[in-house]
Amino acid sequence: MSNRLAEAKSLYLRKHADNPIDWWPWCDEALATAKEENKPIFLSIGYSSCHWCTVMEVEAFSDPAIAEYMNANFLPVKLDREERPDLDSIYMQALQMMSGQGGWPLNVFLSPDDLVPFYAGTYFPVEPRYGRPGFLQVLQALRHYYDTEKEDLRQRKSVIIESLVTSAILQNDATNQVQEHELLRQGWETNTGVITPNQSGNSFPMIPHAQLALRGTRFLFSSRYDGKQICTQRGLDLALGGVYDHVGGGFHRYTIDPTWTVPHFEKMLYDNGQIVEYLANLWSDGVREPAFVRCVAGTIEWLRREMTDPEGYFYAAQDADSFTSPRDVEPEEGAFYVWSFSELEQLLTSEELTELQKDFTVTRHGNFEGKNVLQRRHQGELRGTIEIALCKLFAARYGQKPESLKTFPPAANNQEAKTGGWPGRIPPVTDTKMIVAWNSLMISGLARAGGVFQQPSYLEMAAQAANFILQHQLINGRFHRLNYQGQPAVLAQSEDYAFFIKALLDLQTCCPEDKSWLQAAIALQEEFNEFLWSVELGGYYNTSSDASQDLIVRERSYADNATPSANGVAMANLVRLALLTDELHYLDLAEQGLKAFSSVMTKAPQACPSLFSALDWYRNCTLIRSTIEHIIPLVPQYLSVTVFTVVSDLPPGSVGLVCQGLKCLTPAESEEQLLLQVLHSQTRA
Repeated sequence: MSNRLAEAKSLYLRKHADNPIDWWPWCDEALATAKEENKPIFLSIGYSSCHWCTVMEVEAFSDPAIAEYMNANFLPVKLDREERPDLDSIYMQALQMMSGQGGWPLNVFLSPDDLVPFYAGTYFPVEPRYGRPGFLQVLQALRHYYDTEKEDLRQRKSVIIESLVTSAILQNDATNQVQEHELLRQGWETNTGVITPNQSGNSFPMIPHAQLALRGTRFLFSSRYDGKQICTQRGLDLALGGVYDHVGGGFHRYTIDPTWTVPHFEKMLYDNGQIVEYLANLWSDGVREPAFVRCVAGTIEWLRREMTDPEGYFYAAQDADSFTSPRDVEPEEGAFYVWSFSELEQLLTSEELTELQKDFTVTRHGNFEGKNVLQRRHQGELRGTIEIALCKLFAARYGQKPESLKTFPPAANNQEAKTGGWPGRIPPVTDTKMIVAWNSLMISGLARAGGVFQQPSYLEMAAQAANFILQHQLINGRFHRLNYQGQPAVLAQSEDYAFFIKALLDLQTCCPEDKSWLQAAIALQEEFNEFLWSVELGGYYNTSSDASQDLIVRERSYADNATPSANGVAMANLVRLALLTDELHYLDLAEQGLKAFSSVMTKAPQACPSLFSALDWYRNCTLIRSTIEHIIPLVPQYLSVTVFTVVSDLPPGSVGLVCQGLKCLTPAESEEQLLLQVLHSQTRA
């Protein structure tokens, strides 16, 4: 019998609808019921493509004994972190305070009277293993603690809430201020170090860090790092590694090794948008590696084929796991993507297989559970024989050749995956919800790639997605974060505002004659300022003033994770808007915001690369006023703190005017002089 989650819009919540646990969604009724019945809240947070979330759903959350005890002694609540990143952020920070680590599933135990956490963890096995207690033991111990250790519980919660509030306020230390130029240098060097190749552990894209490292190379800072080489290596690791799907396109989440070989196989929209933008920036900065072009084109073709709704927006994610046959009870990690050696022998000619082995890490024993994840051995263009072989593998996976497969409809749940009658392999489930923030990262990637590689079709895809958001996500004057099959939901959070405003400005950069993108960004920035700006502290809260009633603290996101921080992107947007509109109040807000986060920038620069990118914009912002024919050749170049405005009333004999913040230089009389002025302006500080 299904529980309350059966009617949820979220795919992640619906995956738990048949659990014997009496799940509630996060809602006022659930919180009131827990308080009335004096039951601790068991809050379990995850997302649809999370592998270990799926494992725990199959194991602990489907166990009858666990469900019986849970239902009698706790009020269980399921939350999709992609719907409510503000709640996830607060309780993830609590987990990190308690255990020193984080991750999903995020399982938190809350006091029902004030929603303050008193215990938290990630994956709990059914039986004790991996050095972790069994989940039923955890539940029994915590219920006993809640009932019998009231004073210790009170003190424990007091420490946690005090830490959360202190972290949210971020008091600045006026005695520890660093000069802006030196602060920028320290931020660049620290974050360049973050993406220096490691010798152990997982490998994550870390694109906010890589983008800062790349933009900082123009300063020629004195450093122990060769920034350009490190940035190039990050691009090569992404483009050549097993983290990229060399057959079907698109990037997986990360690899479980330092060699970029074996991925954690889910594909997230936010990773792909950022990586496309980064590879385009590398190319525009002179790193003309053919593998970058192939990866960008393959990723955008995957996006078009599998991740684009007929309405023009982009889906959120694809699972890591998939079924190998309709008879399977549970899906298998990576099954859609990996190849046994015997399969390769059957699908390819001996010549093709030999050539594939020369260029890719293909062996008889494989590199992942006896099968092969394809990883390139060399950079450069792939030979024709290899491309033919990869096309054959594509046809085996999808059931059609690449040139004939224009769209590949998503499997929206496990049942659709099993019964879809797929001509090739059974695909992973696709989470088809539209998330504004993630769509915005993809729009920015498409806009940048379209401008750099001069591909109008990329810009068309970006414009279609942006127009969908503008037409459907503004309801009764308020911006909304999600869309489920045409139905907007959940008021927008700071990352939705910040990333979408950036996406609109990125479209304006590629299409400087079209003022509609700028006008839309200005209108949305007004709403952002009205509902999320902190007048007292500076910077933007994660959640609007009228949607924060269920939060124990109101945070301002400054740390970059898999995605950039909302405040880092927002401060850079404000500088761009100031240049494009001549409205200096935007610059005032950017200055206040950067000051608000100056202490964390000084003490923990590795946490906030996007704030350093914003500081770069603030110190070196450059405006080019020129005619469209002189601006168009500049769009593909890597001018990381530059915006364009099309004008027709230039001084006689000039081709453009370069303005450095609040002053303008002598009108440029040639394209060469214009470019020299721009390049100098970007490093003037």
